[in-house]
Amino acid sequence: MIRVFTNLAAVLLCSFVLCSCTASHQARSVNPKSAVLVNPDILQEGKDNQALYRYVKPGFDIKQYSAMIVEPVLIAKEGELGASERQNYQRLANNAYVYLVQELEKGIKVVKESGKGTLNLQMAIRDADSSKPVRMITSSATPIGAGLSLVKLTATGKQSGVGEITAEFRVTDDTTGELLVAALDRRVGNKSVQGVWDTWSNADDALRYWSTWIGYLLCTHRQGSGCVKP
Repeated sequence: MIRVFTNLAAVLLCSFVLCSCTASHQARSVNPKSAVLVNPDILQEGKDNQALYRYVKPGFDIKQYSAMIVEPVLIAKEGELGASERQNYQRLANNAYVYLVQELEKGIKVVKESGKGTLNLQMAIRDADSSKPVRMITSSATPIGAGLSLVKLTATGKQSGVGEITAEFRVTDDTTGELLVAALDRRVGNKSVQGVWDTWSNADDALRYWSTWIGYLLCTHRQGSGCVKP
């Protein structure tokens, strides 16, 4: 019995280690029509490390701006959520706001009031799903389960039992309201021992990634020093 348990534990550990190089990864697709902050017709498919769908105003130069307002993060489907789900979504929204401010203030002045040369950043959580720890573990506990999970990853970009989140971002000129940048992206979790019993850890990790990535883009486009790519 001890040997069986040891072998099972080894398989579990190997499965998680092999699948958890990063906390989350970009999904293969997202429905562009799910955009709520901008007209989805203006969004174009991103390339390489860009968001799945994006828009950048031709000629936009962020160096012309010296400050940014970060709006409270919206929950796009709030009216469709039950009380418990709403509470979890709100926790994600609160965390996202903190992460964004922490990263952005490294490269630009984050302010509360409008003024000349000020950008306005709005983020909306379009959809989120918690991880399912038991399903995540059982899908990795046997070679067959791990194999099926990897087949699902290949087909859909998401393994069994992991969480996911879809978010949208919009940057406007705070004075004129002109749309400058928009993005729609979706990230799904990787199987990891760390946070396995925190069912919203995959979604939260994605929020941290997006905040770090936006901070990195801000740093590079403003020609800052020490820009760290996530």
